[in-house]
Amino acid sequence: MINKQLLEPESIVVIGGSNNTHKPGGAVIRNLLSGGYKGTLRVVNPKEDEIQGIKVFHHAKELPPTDLAIIVVAAKYCPEYVEFLAKEKQVRAFIILSAGFGEETHEGALLEQQIIQTCDEYGCSLIGPNCIGLLTRWHHSVFTKPIPNLHPKGVDFISGSGATAVFILESAVSKGLSFNSVWSIGNGKQIGIETVLEYMDEHFDEEKDSLVKLLYIENIADPDKLLYHATSLIRKGCRIAAIKAGTSQSGSRAASSHTGALASSDSAVEALFRKAGIVRCFSREELTTVGCIFTLPKFTGKNFAIVTHAGGPGVMLTDALSKGGMEVPLLSGERAEELKSKLLPGAAVSNPIDVLATGTPEHLGIAIDYCEQHFDNIDAIMVIFGSPGLVRLYDAYAVLHQKILECKKPIFPILPSVNTAGPEVQEFLKKGHVNFADEVTVATALTQVMKTPPPADQQVDINGVDVPRIRRIIDNLQIHPHPHKEEQGDGSAWLPPAVVHELLACAGIPTVPEFVSSDKDDVLAFADRCGYPVVAKVVGPVHKSDVGGVALNIRSREVLSAEYDRLMLIPDATAVMVQKMIKGTELFIGAKYEERFGHVVLCGLGGIFVEVLKDVSSGLAPLSYEEAYNMIHSLRGYKILKGTRGLKGINERKYAEIIVRLSTLLRFATEIKEIDINPLLADENDVIAVDARIRMEKPHPNPSTM
Repeated sequence: MINKQLLEPESIVVIGGSNNTHKPGGAVIRNLLSGGYKGTLRVVNPKEDEIQGIKVFHHAKELPPTDLAIIVVAAKYCPEYVEFLAKEKQVRAFIILSAGFGEETHEGALLEQQIIQTCDEYGCSLIGPNCIGLLTRWHHSVFTKPIPNLHPKGVDFISGSGATAVFILESAVSKGLSFNSVWSIGNGKQIGIETVLEYMDEHFDEEKDSLVKLLYIENIADPDKLLYHATSLIRKGCRIAAIKAGTSQSGSRAASSHTGALASSDSAVEALFRKAGIVRCFSREELTTVGCIFTLPKFTGKNFAIVTHAGGPGVMLTDALSKGGMEVPLLSGERAEELKSKLLPGAAVSNPIDVLATGTPEHLGIAIDYCEQHFDNIDAIMVIFGSPGLVRLYDAYAVLHQKILECKKPIFPILPSVNTAGPEVQEFLKKGHVNFADEVTVATALTQVMKTPPPADQQVDINGVDVPRIRRIIDNLQIHPHPHKEEQGDGSAWLPPAVVHELLACAGIPTVPEFVSSDKDDVLAFADRCGYPVVAKVVGPVHKSDVGGVALNIRSREVLSAEYDRLMLIPDATAVMVQKMIKGTELFIGAKYEERFGHVVLCGLGGIFVEVLKDVSSGLAPLSYEEAYNMIHSLRGYKILKGTRGLKGINERKYAEIIVRLSTLLRFATEIKEIDINPLLADENDVIAVDARIRMEKPHPNPSTM
């Protein structure tokens, strides 16, 4: 819970405060004092009489009632302090900076649990333990630096790591990014990242509150809560970017050793962020750069003008924007020639607009004006202007400042000379602007922003999926685990082809005609009826291709008879499946159930390309049609699906429909833990599932109830 005593305390006590500002207990008092805290500040320390000008209480028993307690003592003493202060001194908010709790040992976890129980009993807010504190415009209850510029419309930053929060602040301050609040949640057992977002969402005031939220996450404890409140905030006008660390196996181990974070797969995180409309970042620099982009006016176009006085950075920026799917359109015609006549001889205006190293602040202003007023094919302007040593940068940056205020098109300031022109850049930042410093970094971050879809519709689209029949099939199904596949766990097994086919039919997913039998004559009779060529596949082994269990393009009864005999000799073979041979572009759809997240649906190019290229896009079930189209369009191989070199493209609408239908099936069949439909064969008319496998998990019935 988050209460007024945490956010706007009238009184604060630091338990373990000191005069040594090189230790947390002294540094937090220094920051509270220098931050201008207007309430009553108290300190408890048995060995000091005065600390940083504040009269000291030698024991907590001497304290009057207090709103917020900041605790900086050894972990073993913390539960006793929390119990006493909550019960006897009416403290209703705690920030515990101390480490040595659940992130380290089992004993520490028990101490942490005692603290949480006390806070729950007395209705107290708890930040931490194992954190750097809470920084707001009301009180600077952190022991670290830097303290960024604080502004009501600055960024709200929530971090699962204290040290990382400091490094992210370092990156942000150098760019001129201002903050409204910084939350270091530490172990986050009571107030986690999801809880802070929930509070911000439920108390949101468009006029007063920040519209930018940046997150550093090591553990997504409640994906549903994160999804709901992030989506809600974005729909209210906020913009959110986040890093999720610990998605690789090694990264998860590192995160776990740090905060006890639970692992979550990269595809699950990608799907969750995509569904919520959260811009995903992968580094501190990228996160703070995206934060700076969020401070600029929103725009929906993708055409950029580059105004520079240095050719090389302009070229690199053009390349980076183009790589990210954006355009640097050619500027030509009467207006372009008119602009060129107003610049120095040798200047280029085709885009990038190079005003030359000898260009003046006036030339800079003229180039920006033409991009704003006369070039309709430009949506935003990127200005690269450093120190060639030939102009007064104070004057150039004054012009840039004025143009940012005047222009309706967003202007991205890229001022690279942070060392040689440090004072000039700082003066520019003090006027409320940001600086991107590196042109490729801003282009990369902008790519992430532009490709992030808006929050998805959360309603399930039934769309003719026969949910009652799906439930009847699953409820009546008896799971018999494979005797040699014990590693799958009790109650888990791959379903027989007939059941797979029936479930896909319930979802309205078209499949190629097929027949399964252990009787050769029946298999041959089916092939005669459907016509050659056909495909024969072994039934039993999960990975058919790995054991030579697929025979393609069988054109006669004699060849099929021979292939049947061969396939039945494969270990674990139980039958043979025969299908009509069809052609088309191979596609893939699959899904896996992720604990706490639900089903993560994947799509991409099919066949062996899934494993070789790993070009897949993920979404969190249930999916809307818009989400399905976004998944398809985000594939690197999308150009193949659109059609290349004279080949016709696939029927995207039907591919998207199958993705949506599969996600609906999974929404009502949580027993399905894994499904692969690979390949689907697609052309301009149809998309048909050729091969599919489903692993289902059901608990064994309790013998005592039978």
